[in-house]
Amino acid sequence: MSSTVRIDGAVMDYAWGRTGGITTARGQVPGTGPEAELWLGAHPSSPSAVTSADMPWADLSAWETATGTSLPFLMKLLAAGAPLSLQAHPDPEQARAGFAREEADGVARDAPERNYRDPHAKPEVLLAVEDGFNALCGFRPLQETVDLLDRLDAGRPSAGLAHWRSLLVGAPDPAAACRDALAWLLSGEELVDELVAEVTAAAPTGMGTAEGELVQLLATHHPGDPGILVALMLNRVTLAGGEAVWLAAGTIHAYLSGLGVEVMGPSDNVLRGGLTGKHVDTVELLGILDTTPGPTPRLAPTPVGPGVTAYRPPHRPGGDDVAFQVLRAAAPATVSTAGPSVGLALDAEVRLRSEGLDLTLLRGEACFTDGARTLTVEGDGVLYLATTSA
Repeated sequence: MSSTVRIDGAVMDYAWGRTGGITTARGQVPGTGPEAELWLGAHPSSPSAVTSADMPWADLSAWETATGTSLPFLMKLLAAGAPLSLQAHPDPEQARAGFAREEADGVARDAPERNYRDPHAKPEVLLAVEDGFNALCGFRPLQETVDLLDRLDAGRPSAGLAHWRSLLVGAPDPAAACRDALAWLLSGEELVDELVAEVTAAAPTGMGTAEGELVQLLATHHPGDPGILVALMLNRVTLAGGEAVWLAAGTIHAYLSGLGVEVMGPSDNVLRGGLTGKHVDTVELLGILDTTPGPTPRLAPTPVGPGVTAYRPPHRPGGDDVAFQVLRAAAPATVSTAGPSVGLALDAEVRLRSEGLDLTLLRGEACFTDGARTLTVEGDGVLYLATTSA
């Protein structure tokens, strides 16, 4: 019979975190500093502690070692109080090759310039917990960017706008056009720096309200950063609670604000493209990006039973299938895990019952189940469950 045990994870205090964001979401006394992420998983950087006293594993990394089983995902509770960096993540082949290359080059795994801290891919689902989660996700349709540049150019013609537009208009391959424009915006050329200043100055009046507010938001946190211009080429999305986006490998994105549950590959590999004081490797980023423009990559929910909704990432034809799904169970409900799983109770407490199990999770508490199991969920809270693909 599978075991279900309590676990707890570390809270990451990255600067972009919401003040007291994680403790508040967990129903605890709010912290006074930025709280960005609660990690729940077996990643070696911060494996979740097993807090049940009768279990032989100190943490989920020890469970992996003892059982020879890999937990194929990492779950996070994310509270963004300020914009995150523009970033993308590698696919499995890119992750393995990049990790091996940096290991061979002797780059310390905690070095600031390290791109690949483990050999794993990091596709991810972001599921909004509250209404109003704001994000940038993927390159928007090319004509939308061109229309914006035309509006800006009409009010204040500039050499920078003209060059940016020339990289996009009339290109036979939209993906190549977006890649060329991105490479130029991140080139460090003086003309780009001038253009950042021009667009920032024009934001209140020279573009649409939403785009102007975006520029002003990003310029407040990252003045002069070329990522401000890159952001104007991306889809802007606001999620209601229970809505999700799917960020496949190579999808450029940046979370702007809000509370959400993230489930991703068991990785901490991040290639950044701006809006950050951390390491930016433009060449490596361009090497992993999918610059194909298109609509926001929303992930449609699938009802699987009373009170239970599944968020299942699409399989990539000819590639490595994603090994996880996310279930949202609003009690009363019954959920079945297909393999190892991590659950997080939010909003209020939940009671989990199964053969040989009667476990109450207070708001913000988490649990781990080491195999397939059917759980009855009771109480007033919502259980977010990351589990292996069915």
